[in-house]
Amino acid sequence: MSGTPIRVLVVEDERVAAEAHRVYVERVPGFAVAGVVHSGADALRFCRREPVDVVLLDFYLPDTHGLTVCRALRAEGRDVDVIAVTSARDLTVIRSAVSSGIVQYLLKPFTFASLRERLERYARFRDQTARDGQVAGQADVDGMLAALRTPGRPALPKGMSGDTLERVSAALSGAADGLSAAAVADLTGVSRVTARRYLEYLADNGLAARRPHYGQVGRPEVRFYPERAQAAG
Repeated sequence: MSGTPIRVLVVEDERVAAEAHRVYVERVPGFAVAGVVHSGADALRFCRREPVDVVLLDFYLPDTHGLTVCRALRAEGRDVDVIAVTSARDLTVIRSAVSSGIVQYLLKPFTFASLRERLERYARFRDQTARDGQVAGQADVDGMLAALRTPGRPALPKGMSGDTLERVSAALSGAADGLSAAAVADLTGVSRVTARRYLEYLADNGLAARRPHYGQVGRPEVRFYPERAQAAG
């Protein structure tokens, strides 16, 4: 990676989420936050006056859709890449994102590890495409494009489902003070044993932190924290 940080514009209307995304980006070596805005119009204005390499773009903005922002950037000839960060799961939207040249598509809710992986892959892609001249052959082209691809998530252990894992992850993502297995069970509608199993899976894979909580007399309660809380622990 070159010595110049990759400048990221965070576009997110929810201010708590925008701050979380800013913190996430700043934690990835080689990246710097150029700015944080909360609407499509502000995103376009920012890109017109400040240098930006990549936009971390929410789709559901208060004044417009993120795809409209992306198309406006292309129409203005802005040399900026876009990583979609959105809850949009509609296949029509995903196809439109691909046709609009969006280089990565990350579904909310997500962990810091998921965003970090995509940013690191994007950085490798930029490094590989920064050279002048021509590629030697098809293998070089394939290698450059492969840098953007994220390998499939490993298969979950037997008896675990992706939907339940996503629900548990979503419940945990907004809990800066941590949650017990019982609290997660109440929030997600699964049993306490099931909640504990999924929380342990997240912790074992670096997607959550587990720490004892000494709030009451007697045996400490184990609480689980979003991955970003590990830095504060």
